Amino acid sequence: MKGLYCKLSDVGEVKFVIQETSLPTAIGNHQVKVQVKSCALSHVDIKLCADLKLQREHVPVGREIAGVVLQVGPKVTFFQPDDEVVGILPLDTEVSGLCDVVLIDEYNLVQKPEKVSWFEAAGAIKDGLRAYTALHTLARMAVGHTLLVLDGASPFGLLAIQLAHYHGVKVLATAVSPEDQKFLEQLRPSVGVLESLVARVIGVWDSKVVLVDSCLEETGGLGVDIVIDSGVRLYEEETEIKIHLPHKHDIISLLGVGGHWVTTEDSLQLDPPDSRNLFLKAASLSFLNEEVWEASRARQGRYLHIMKDVVEKLSTGIFRPLVENPVPLYEATVSMEMVQRRQLRKRVVVKL
Repeated sequence: MKGLYCKLSDVGEVKFVIQETSLPTAIGNHQVKVQVKSCALSHVDIKLCADLKLQREHVPVGREIAGVVLQVGPKVTFFQPDDEVVGILPLDTEVSGLCDVVLIDEYNLVQKPEKVSWFEAAGAIKDGLRAYTALHTLARMAVGHTLLVLDGASPFGLLAIQLAHYHGVKVLATAVSPEDQKFLEQLRPSVGVLESLVARVIGVWDSKVVLVDSCLEETGGLGVDIVIDSGVRLYEEETEIKIHLPHKHDIISLLGVGGHWVTTEDSLQLDPPDSRNLFLKAASLSFLNEEVWEASRARQGRYLHIMKDVVEKLSTGIFRPLVENPVPLYEATVSMEMVQRRQLRKRVVVKL
Protein backbone atom coordinates (compact mmCIF):
# COMPACT_ATOMS: atom_id res chain seq x y z
CA MET A 1 0.00 0.00 0.00
CA LYS A 2 1.03 3.62 -0.50
CA GLY A 3 1.52 6.46 1.96
CA LEU A 4 2.61 10.09 1.91
CA TYR A 5 6.05 10.88 3.32
CA CYS A 6 8.15 13.99 3.86
CA LYS A 7 11.70 13.98 2.50
CA LEU A 8 14.33 16.58 3.34
CA SER A 9 16.60 17.38 0.40
CA ASP A 10 20.32 18.08 0.63
CA VAL A 11 19.69 21.83 0.34
CA GLY A 12 17.13 21.80 3.16
CA GLU A 13 14.00 21.84 1.01
CA VAL A 14 11.03 19.78 2.11
CA LYS A 15 9.49 17.49 -0.49
CA PHE A 16 6.50 15.19 -0.21
CA VAL A 17 6.49 11.87 -1.99
CA ILE A 18 4.15 8.91 -2.32
CA GLN A 19 5.96 5.75 -1.31
CA GLU A 20 5.14 2.06 -0.99
CA THR A 21 5.05 0.75 2.56
CA SER A 22 3.91 -2.33 4.43
CA LEU A 23 2.72 -3.24 7.91
CA PRO A 24 4.25 -5.87 10.16
CA THR A 25 2.51 -9.22 9.83
CA ALA A 26 2.22 -9.63 13.61
CA ILE A 27 0.07 -7.28 15.68
CA GLY A 28 1.32 -6.13 19.09
CA ASN A 29 -0.43 -6.93 22.38
CA HIS A 30 -1.92 -3.44 22.74
CA GLN A 31 -2.07 -2.51 19.07
CA VAL A 32 -5.14 -1.91 16.94
CA LYS A 33 -5.34 -2.34 13.17
CA VAL A 34 -7.43 0.48 11.71
CA GLN A 35 -8.81 0.96 8.22
CA VAL A 36 -8.34 4.68 7.61
CA LYS A 37 -11.41 6.59 6.42
CA SER A 38 -10.06 10.13 6.75
CA CYS A 39 -6.73 11.79 7.46
CA ALA A 40 -5.89 15.43 8.20
CA LEU A 41 -2.90 17.13 6.58
CA SER A 42 -1.21 19.51 9.02
CA HIS A 43 2.11 21.34 8.98
CA VAL A 44 5.04 18.99 9.67
CA ASP A 45 7.47 20.26 12.31
CA ILE A 46 10.76 19.01 10.88
CA LYS A 47 12.77 20.80 13.56
CA LEU A 48 10.87 19.04 16.34
CA CYS A 49 11.54 15.65 14.76
CA ALA A 50 15.24 16.50 14.58
CA ASP A 51 15.31 17.68 18.21
CA LEU A 52 13.74 14.39 19.34
CA LYS A 53 16.18 12.34 17.22
CA LEU A 54 13.30 11.15 15.02
CA GLN A 55 14.79 12.47 11.81
CA ARG A 56 14.65 9.79 9.12
CA GLU A 57 15.02 9.71 5.38
CA HIS A 58 11.23 9.67 5.04
CA VAL A 59 8.99 11.16 7.76
CA PRO A 60 5.36 9.89 7.69
CA VAL A 61 2.77 12.55 6.96
CA GLY A 62 -0.84 12.68 8.14
CA ARG A 63 -1.04 11.66 11.79
CA GLU A 64 -4.64 12.69 12.59
CA ILE A 65 -6.84 9.82 11.49
CA ALA A 66 -10.33 8.39 11.80
CA GLY A 67 -11.36 4.91 10.74
CA VAL A 68 -12.79 1.49 11.50
CA VAL A 69 -11.13 -1.15 13.68
CA LEU A 70 -10.24 -4.28 11.71
CA GLN A 71 -8.32 -6.26 14.31
CA VAL A 72 -7.13 -5.88 17.90
CA GLY A 73 -4.16 -7.26 19.80
CA PRO A 74 -4.63 -9.98 22.44
CA LYS A 75 -4.45 -7.53 25.38
CA VAL A 76 -6.54 -4.70 23.92
CA THR A 77 -9.45 -3.82 26.23
CA PHE A 78 -10.81 -0.52 24.84
CA PHE A 79 -11.85 -1.60 21.34
CA GLN A 80 -13.18 -4.45 19.26
CA PRO A 81 -13.52 -5.01 15.49
CA ASP A 82 -15.95 -2.71 13.64
CA ASP A 83 -15.62 0.09 16.23
CA GLU A 84 -15.35 3.58 14.73
CA VAL A 85 -12.35 5.40 16.17
CA VAL A 86 -10.35 8.61 15.92
CA GLY A 87 -6.84 9.33 17.13
CA ILE A 88 -3.37 10.71 16.54
CA LEU A 89 -0.46 8.60 15.36
CA PRO A 90 2.61 9.09 17.60
CA LEU A 91 5.56 11.17 16.46
CA ASP A 92 7.74 8.09 16.04
CA THR A 93 5.24 6.27 13.82
CA GLU A 94 6.69 4.62 10.73
CA VAL A 95 3.48 4.56 8.74
CA SER A 96 1.62 7.44 7.07
CA GLY A 97 -1.97 8.14 8.02
CA LEU A 98 -2.81 8.17 4.32
CA CYS A 99 -2.14 4.43 4.11
CA ASP A 100 -5.22 2.25 3.74
CA VAL A 101 -4.48 0.47 7.02
CA VAL A 102 -2.40 1.51 10.04
CA LEU A 103 -1.28 -0.08 13.30
CA ILE A 104 -1.67 2.15 16.33
CA ASP A 105 -1.50 1.68 20.08
CA GLU A 106 -4.93 1.54 21.74
CA TYR A 107 -3.90 4.35 24.08
CA ASN A 108 -3.76 6.77 21.14
CA LEU A 109 -7.37 6.20 20.08
CA VAL A 110 -10.86 7.06 21.30
CA GLN A 111 -14.33 6.02 20.16
CA LYS A 112 -15.89 8.19 17.44
CA PRO A 113 -19.55 9.09 18.07
CA GLU A 114 -21.86 7.98 15.28
CA LYS A 115 -23.11 11.49 14.50
CA VAL A 116 -19.57 12.85 13.99
CA SER A 117 -18.42 12.56 10.37
CA TRP A 118 -15.07 11.09 9.34
CA PHE A 119 -14.19 14.50 7.95
CA GLU A 120 -14.88 16.40 11.19
CA ALA A 121 -13.24 13.78 13.42
CA ALA A 122 -9.86 13.82 11.67
CA GLY A 123 -9.97 17.58 11.05
CA ALA A 124 -10.64 18.58 14.67
CA ILE A 125 -8.94 16.04 16.93
CA LYS A 126 -5.49 17.68 17.07
CA ASP A 127 -6.69 21.29 17.10
CA GLY A 128 -9.08 20.34 19.90
CA LEU A 129 -6.19 18.82 21.82
CA ARG A 130 -4.17 22.03 21.32
CA ALA A 131 -7.06 24.19 22.49
CA TYR A 132 -7.47 22.12 25.68
CA THR A 133 -3.73 22.16 26.31
CA ALA A 134 -3.51 25.93 25.87
CA LEU A 135 -6.59 26.94 27.84
CA HIS A 136 -6.97 24.29 30.55
CA THR A 137 -3.48 22.89 31.13
CA LEU A 138 -1.36 26.00 30.58
CA ALA A 139 -3.56 29.08 31.07
CA ARG A 140 -5.95 27.65 33.70
CA MET A 141 -8.87 29.62 32.26
CA ALA A 142 -11.84 30.41 34.49
CA VAL A 143 -15.25 32.04 34.19
CA GLY A 144 -14.91 35.80 33.83
CA HIS A 145 -11.46 35.76 32.24
CA THR A 146 -10.78 37.72 29.06
CA LEU A 147 -8.99 35.83 26.29
CA LEU A 148 -7.24 37.16 23.18
CA VAL A 149 -6.87 34.63 20.35
CA LEU A 150 -4.53 35.73 17.58
CA ASP A 151 -5.64 34.63 14.10
CA GLY A 152 -9.00 33.53 15.44
CA ALA A 153 -10.20 32.28 12.05
CA SER A 154 -7.56 29.53 11.90
CA PRO A 155 -8.74 25.94 12.58
CA PHE A 156 -7.01 26.00 15.98
CA GLY A 157 -8.10 29.54 16.79
CA LEU A 158 -11.74 28.75 16.08
CA LEU A 159 -11.82 25.76 18.45
CA ALA A 160 -10.05 27.80 21.13
CA ILE A 161 -12.74 30.49 20.78
CA GLN A 162 -15.55 27.92 21.01
CA LEU A 163 -14.02 26.19 24.03
CA ALA A 164 -13.43 29.46 25.87
CA HIS A 165 -16.94 30.76 25.20
CA TYR A 166 -18.42 27.48 26.44
CA HIS A 167 -16.63 28.02 29.76
CA GLY A 168 -17.83 31.59 30.23
CA VAL A 169 -14.73 33.41 29.03
CA LYS A 170 -14.94 36.74 27.19
CA VAL A 171 -13.17 36.33 23.85
CA LEU A 172 -11.32 38.85 21.71
CA ALA A 173 -9.80 37.71 18.42
CA THR A 174 -7.67 39.13 15.64
CA ALA A 175 -8.43 38.77 11.94
CA VAL A 176 -5.66 38.82 9.34
CA SER A 177 -7.96 39.63 6.39
CA PRO A 178 -11.32 41.32 5.76
CA GLU A 179 -12.80 37.88 4.98
CA ASP A 180 -11.62 36.49 8.32
CA GLN A 181 -13.03 39.51 10.12
CA LYS A 182 -16.46 39.06 8.55
CA PHE A 183 -16.39 35.34 9.39
CA LEU A 184 -15.49 35.96 13.05
CA GLU A 185 -18.08 38.71 13.46
CA GLN A 186 -20.79 36.33 12.24
CA LEU A 187 -19.80 33.46 14.58
CA ARG A 188 -22.62 32.24 16.82
CA PRO A 189 -22.71 29.44 19.44
CA SER A 190 -25.50 27.76 17.47
CA VAL A 191 -28.03 28.45 14.74
CA GLY A 192 -30.62 31.04 15.73
CA VAL A 193 -28.61 32.46 18.65
CA LEU A 194 -28.01 36.21 18.41
CA GLU A 195 -25.12 36.35 20.87
CA SER A 196 -21.72 36.45 19.17
CA LEU A 197 -18.91 34.08 20.13
CA VAL A 198 -16.38 36.91 19.87
CA ALA A 199 -16.90 40.08 21.91
CA ARG A 200 -14.60 42.05 19.63
CA VAL A 201 -12.83 41.26 16.38
CA ILE A 202 -9.62 43.23 15.86
CA GLY A 203 -8.73 43.58 12.19
CA VAL A 204 -4.93 43.63 12.25
CA TRP A 205 -4.97 43.57 8.44
CA ASP A 206 -5.82 47.29 8.69
CA SER A 207 -2.64 49.25 9.38
CA LYS A 208 -4.69 51.89 11.23
CA VAL A 209 -5.75 49.38 13.90
CA VAL A 210 -3.49 49.18 16.97
CA LEU A 211 -3.76 45.83 18.75
CA VAL A 212 -2.67 47.02 22.20
CA ASP A 213 -5.01 50.02 22.18
CA SER A 214 -7.96 47.88 21.08
CA CYS A 215 -7.40 45.34 23.86
CA LEU A 216 -6.94 47.96 26.58
CA GLU A 217 -10.04 49.81 25.39
CA GLU A 218 -12.12 46.63 25.51
CA THR A 219 -10.89 45.75 29.02
CA GLY A 220 -11.13 49.23 30.52
CA GLY A 221 -7.35 49.57 30.60
CA LEU A 222 -6.86 46.42 32.70
CA GLY A 223 -5.47 44.17 29.95
CA VAL A 224 -6.43 40.62 29.03
CA ASP A 225 -6.04 37.58 31.27
CA ILE A 226 -4.91 35.13 28.57
CA VAL A 227 -3.21 35.53 25.20
CA ILE A 228 -2.77 32.68 22.73
CA ASP A 229 -0.54 33.72 19.85
CA SER A 230 -0.07 32.21 16.41
CA GLY A 231 3.54 33.31 16.18
CA VAL A 232 5.43 36.44 17.22
CA ARG A 233 7.55 39.06 15.51
CA LEU A 234 10.85 38.96 17.34
CA TYR A 235 12.35 41.94 15.54
CA GLU A 236 11.03 45.09 13.91
CA GLU A 237 12.29 44.06 10.49
CA GLU A 238 10.42 40.91 9.52
CA THR A 239 9.33 39.26 6.28
CA GLU A 240 5.88 39.78 4.79
CA ILE A 241 4.88 36.35 6.11
CA LYS A 242 4.95 37.75 9.65
CA ILE A 243 3.55 41.19 8.85
CA HIS A 244 0.29 40.52 10.75
CA LEU A 245 1.98 38.98 13.79
CA PRO A 246 2.30 41.15 16.90
CA HIS A 247 5.64 42.13 18.36
CA LYS A 248 6.51 40.46 21.66
CA HIS A 249 6.44 43.87 23.37
CA ASP A 250 2.84 44.35 22.24
CA ILE A 251 1.72 41.08 23.82
CA ILE A 252 3.43 41.91 27.12
CA SER A 253 1.86 45.40 27.06
CA LEU A 254 -1.70 44.12 26.63
CA LEU A 255 -1.43 41.45 29.34
CA GLY A 256 -3.21 42.20 32.59
CA VAL A 257 -1.96 41.57 36.12
CA GLY A 258 -1.46 37.84 36.68
CA GLY A 259 -2.00 37.22 32.97
CA HIS A 260 -0.94 34.14 31.01
CA TRP A 261 0.80 34.29 27.66
CA VAL A 262 0.63 31.00 25.75
CA THR A 263 3.00 31.11 22.79
CA THR A 264 3.56 28.89 19.76
CA GLU A 265 6.86 30.65 18.99
CA ASP A 266 9.52 28.03 19.76
CA SER A 267 12.40 30.46 19.22
CA LEU A 268 11.01 33.24 21.41
CA GLN A 269 13.69 35.37 23.06
CA LEU A 270 12.96 37.75 25.90
CA ASP A 271 15.29 40.62 26.76
CA PRO A 272 15.79 41.62 30.43
CA PRO A 273 13.31 44.54 30.10
CA ASP A 274 10.69 42.09 28.76
CA SER A 275 11.22 39.76 31.70
CA ARG A 276 11.04 42.74 34.07
CA ASN A 277 7.67 43.80 32.66
CA LEU A 278 6.32 40.27 33.06
CA PHE A 279 7.63 40.21 36.62
CA LEU A 280 5.95 43.52 37.48
CA LYS A 281 2.62 42.07 36.28
CA ALA A 282 3.22 38.70 37.96
CA ALA A 283 2.47 37.31 34.51
CA SER A 284 3.50 33.91 33.18
CA LEU A 285 4.72 32.56 29.87
CA SER A 286 4.01 29.04 28.59
CA PHE A 287 5.06 27.29 25.41
CA LEU A 288 2.32 25.42 23.57
CA ASN A 289 3.53 22.01 22.42
CA GLU A 290 0.69 19.49 22.34
CA GLU A 291 3.09 16.70 21.40
CA VAL A 292 4.28 16.65 25.02
CA TRP A 293 1.33 14.44 26.03
CA GLU A 294 3.17 11.45 24.56
CA ALA A 295 6.34 12.20 26.51
CA SER A 296 5.09 10.80 29.82
CA ARG A 297 2.97 7.74 30.52
CA ALA A 298 1.76 9.44 33.69
CA ARG A 299 -0.16 11.83 31.40
CA GLN A 300 -1.78 9.10 29.30
CA GLY A 301 -5.10 9.13 31.15
CA ARG A 302 -5.43 12.89 30.87
CA TYR A 303 -4.52 12.68 27.17
CA LEU A 304 -7.31 10.19 26.47
CA HIS A 305 -9.76 12.20 28.57
CA ILE A 306 -9.08 15.30 26.46
CA MET A 307 -9.54 13.46 23.17
CA LYS A 308 -12.80 11.92 24.43
CA ASP A 309 -14.04 15.36 25.42
CA VAL A 310 -13.10 16.79 22.01
CA VAL A 311 -15.16 14.22 20.11
CA GLU A 312 -18.03 14.60 22.59
CA LYS A 313 -18.10 18.36 21.96
CA LEU A 314 -18.06 17.63 18.23
CA SER A 315 -21.11 15.39 18.60
CA THR A 316 -23.03 17.99 20.63
CA GLY A 317 -22.18 20.88 18.30
CA ILE A 318 -20.11 22.85 20.82
CA PHE A 319 -17.12 22.35 18.53
CA ARG A 320 -17.78 23.26 14.91
CA PRO A 321 -14.42 22.98 13.13
CA LEU A 322 -13.36 25.09 10.20
CA VAL A 323 -11.76 22.88 7.56
CA GLU A 324 -11.89 23.38 3.81
CA ASN A 325 -13.74 20.89 1.63
CA PRO A 326 -12.21 17.37 1.67
CA VAL A 327 -9.60 16.63 -0.96
CA PRO A 328 -9.27 13.37 -2.91
CA LEU A 329 -6.30 11.12 -2.31
CA TYR A 330 -4.65 11.97 -5.63
CA GLU A 331 -4.43 15.65 -4.60
CA ALA A 332 -2.83 14.92 -1.22
CA THR A 333 0.76 15.65 -2.28
CA VAL A 334 -0.03 19.07 -3.78
CA SER A 335 -2.28 19.99 -0.84
CA MET A 336 0.39 18.98 1.68
CA GLU A 337 3.00 21.10 -0.08
CA MET A 338 0.70 24.13 0.18
CA VAL A 339 -0.04 23.40 3.84
CA GLN A 340 3.69 23.14 4.59
CA ARG A 341 4.29 26.50 2.91
CA ARG A 342 1.35 27.87 4.94
CA GLN A 343 -0.53 28.79 1.78
CA LEU A 344 -3.36 26.63 3.13
CA ARG A 345 -4.28 26.15 6.78
CA LYS A 346 -5.36 22.53 6.82
CA ARG A 347 -6.76 19.89 4.52
CA VAL A 348 -8.53 16.60 5.17
CA VAL A 349 -8.37 13.59 2.83
CA VAL A 350 -11.52 11.47 2.93
CA LYS A 351 -11.43 7.98 1.45
CA LEU A 352 -14.60 6.60 -0.12
